Amino acid sequence: MDDFIQQNIESWLDGDYDQETKNEIRRMQREDPASLSDAFYRTLEFGTGGLRGILGVGINRMNRYTVGFATQGLANYLTKVFKKDIKVAISYDSRNFSKEFAEISAEILSANNIKVFLFESLRPTPELSFAVRHLQCNAGIMITASHNPKEYNGYKVYWSDGGQLVPPHDKNVIAEVNRITEVNQVKWKGDHKLIRIIGKDIDNVYLTMIRRLSRNPEAVAKSSNLCIVYTPLHGTGVSIVPQALNDFGFKNVHIVEKQAVTDGNFPTVKSPNPEEKAALEMAITEAKRLGAEIVLATDPDADRVGIAVRTEDGDYQLFNGNQTASLLFHYILSQTNINPLDNNFFVVKTIVTTGLIEQIAIDYNIQCFNVLTGFKYIAEKIKENEGKAKFLVGGEESYGYLVDDFVRDKDAVSACCLIAEMAAYYKSTFNRSLIQQLETLYRQYQYYMESMVSLTEPGAAGMQAISNRMSALRENPPKALAGQPVLKVHDYKFQHTLNLKQNTYDKIDLPVSNVLQFETADGSLVTVRPSGTEPKIKFYFSVHGIVSENQNIESVKSELEERIKSLKFDLLS
Repeated sequence: MDDFIQQNIESWLDGDYDQETKNEIRRMQREDPASLSDAFYRTLEFGTGGLRGILGVGINRMNRYTVGFATQGLANYLTKVFKKDIKVAISYDSRNFSKEFAEISAEILSANNIKVFLFESLRPTPELSFAVRHLQCNAGIMITASHNPKEYNGYKVYWSDGGQLVPPHDKNVIAEVNRITEVNQVKWKGDHKLIRIIGKDIDNVYLTMIRRLSRNPEAVAKSSNLCIVYTPLHGTGVSIVPQALNDFGFKNVHIVEKQAVTDGNFPTVKSPNPEEKAALEMAITEAKRLGAEIVLATDPDADRVGIAVRTEDGDYQLFNGNQTASLLFHYILSQTNINPLDNNFFVVKTIVTTGLIEQIAIDYNIQCFNVLTGFKYIAEKIKENEGKAKFLVGGEESYGYLVDDFVRDKDAVSACCLIAEMAAYYKSTFNRSLIQQLETLYRQYQYYMESMVSLTEPGAAGMQAISNRMSALRENPPKALAGQPVLKVHDYKFQHTLNLKQNTYDKIDLPVSNVLQFETADGSLVTVRPSGTEPKIKFYFSVHGIVSENQNIESVKSELEERIKSLKFDLLS
């Protein structure tokens, strides 16, 4: 261990930390020095998803002290900005220690003379975002690690607009957190008179707002018996998604009972991530037994939703986040009364989300904003346009969607309802499944195909390896990919686009972010981005092609798959 790591360890052994924590550090010194080194080599930082890490002792872990330091730093910043009469809403999901971390946060905030609205039991992330706005809070805290494995937990901070922290607040909060270096700097003993417990009162208003999102209640009425299988994957969705679907008008919803148990160990899945096929296996088995039309799966904090749709032969096809987003964007735009002369609507997607959405927006004469990865930037764009234009729908490839703006984060609760309504609408109106509707979009606009590769590089060595890889790609960008010349390099860190053919630069009007994109002559797009919350580097591949009249769509699909395969080989081999 280097001196910096050893100094961090000694500060905990000598500091005012509880004896159990110190005993665990000494055990790790004897039995697991590598993990101990990883636990103390750096301090957890806010990324695109806030503070997130493995549970355990250390400055690079989620524990009562890192949560306490973060909360005291947040309290200090809120006090500087708002001075007095400060209010914060707090919620938590089903993960191990989530309730404890939420209660610790409430204690510390109240000790700093801040009024706290603490949910009585676990609630979804989107409901926390809604509560911040509904209760006119200055900030909000959600204890969750989203779809990460059971070893993780996290701490998301929301601002007064209901969106996650964006610049300059994110950096300012972490600066205040970094000033907390001793346990005795944290005000641990709360003032319970300042803590108000909330629950059903907020649920009822939130559910009422979701019901108002329905575009086709008559289509739902015709298909109210649509068979739906839903799994909350042991998370918060069980507390509200079934009720929301029922309120929308769906009366034939079946919950996967073994996964309806809220359990932070997620005993029936390797990872509670609706992006992964394995997480939906139990629900698909139940769907086959029932002959269900659609499977819905939400992650532990119910902000992401994955779906599977029954095929003509009775099997189930999983949709990726780009496919579901394309369907949802098209459905919302097609069901909105838009005056061709009125440019007062807009939609938002991230720079790694399918370009099919832009084509749909152009067709409906709707402005489509591209923002950095992270739903907080979608929320920021909504805030920027308040009073100027009406937000309709936003989404990202990682299974997150939002319709309307009373929530300012991705919302799987409302998304489940609207996806089910889409299925009911296309079935009752056109006798068409969502699979067939997606094919219709491909034929109308172009077949867009995306793929993502995520490489994990754990520890300090991994972080350095990721940094080295990004530097190498910046210094020596590929001249060609999949046999096509690279025409443009979009560098979001230096906020410019290099036109390789003309050797000119254009400014990128987005915040600084360590992201590179390579655009080829045939319109293929490759994006490279280190994760903001995990020790990973992610590679996104996007290709598209025209489906000519009467052409077998499978032939276009095969061609695009080969193109993606070539892109991966050129960049990753």
